[in-house]
Amino acid sequence: MKLRSLQALCLVNFFMADVRDGLGPFLGIFLTQHHWRADAIGWVMSAGGLAGLAATFPAGLITDATHAKRRLLLAGSLTITLATLLLWFFPDSWIALFSQILTGIAAAFIAPVLTGITLGLTGPEQFSRQMGKNEAFNHGGNMTAAAIAGIAVGYWGLGAVFILMTAMALCAALCVLAIQPGEINHRLARGLSDDEAAHNVPRLTSAMRHPAIIISGLTLLLFHLGNAALLPMLSMRAAAHDDAATVGVYAAATVVISQCVMIPVALFAASRAQKSGYRLLITAALLVLPLRAALASLYAGPFAMIPVQILDGLAAGLLGVAVPGYIVSVLAGSGHTNAGQSVIMLLQGAGAAISPALAGTLAARYSYSIAFAVLGIIALAALIIWWSGSRLSVRASPERGG
Repeated sequence: MKLRSLQALCLVNFFMADVRDGLGPFLGIFLTQHHWRADAIGWVMSAGGLAGLAATFPAGLITDATHAKRRLLLAGSLTITLATLLLWFFPDSWIALFSQILTGIAAAFIAPVLTGITLGLTGPEQFSRQMGKNEAFNHGGNMTAAAIAGIAVGYWGLGAVFILMTAMALCAALCVLAIQPGEINHRLARGLSDDEAAHNVPRLTSAMRHPAIIISGLTLLLFHLGNAALLPMLSMRAAAHDDAATVGVYAAATVVISQCVMIPVALFAASRAQKSGYRLLITAALLVLPLRAALASLYAGPFAMIPVQILDGLAAGLLGVAVPGYIVSVLAGSGHTNAGQSVIMLLQGAGAAISPALAGTLAARYSYSIAFAVLGIIALAALIIWWSGSRLSVRASPERGG
């Protein structure tokens, strides 16, 4: 039975939630304590992000080609942990740069490998249901790690974050080893059926030119361009009027609210995917963002953060299940499912990387309300592109399950 492997996969998602991002928001705090300037910290963070973007597409290609998916997960987790510990002991400029580049590259492999293992264990019929569980455990892991880190840092200082991440990496490795390698069907994992041979797969360029991939990629690039900056801009607007302690609580609350909402929404999306269809779930998520941006633009009070972050959790919970399922359905039989997933992740990452610079420039030159309004307009553009292009993608490849 694959039940044990699927249970282990859920736990991998739980523990990997803290590992894949390395230090995450604690990196800036750690480097600031070592007297780094803000611009130097920004460049180091950007280097890691750019390295991750550059590795995203190759990670998908390698995931499609390899049968060593468990070893890739173990290697990625070990690399991130060692790179982060290296920074703890040697927080100078070149070590920090090297550490973040390694972390970015290793983290780029984790998402497509987890998706490939999930598809290889479940097949396309049960994929969306398992992805909902994966997402729920991932969000639960984020919440748990954030809560433990917050308490531990208060008692023992920032070094506790390094210890916590190492412990979660070890737990993730044990869970990876609990996945039975013989139960992963590597043909299914790359989008082939059991009777399709790997040497019969179409050319990669054919899969990448699929109308659904082009439309989805452009839509999600614009979505993340409009979405990624909303949360940091909310915190920055609060920081302009409140003391540091209040802002810290505010920032933590924004994360907790959205993560709490994502868990039930991901499970709901998984249960409805086969009945309602992935396109409908993606459309619902795209409708949320313009409303979220409008609320942020019109209401500046601290309590406006609550509905804004509830909507964020709603959109992220839907997309986290619907987008991978949609790509699996439209690339079925192509043999390049994980490469297609990586193209989408690459475009999402590009939009997310540009978003803070765009919003920050608008907020500095005009106002936060104007910045939020522009982000909302970008979100509307994403919805229009998705809506107008959906008929084309339906004609090109009718979606399984709706």
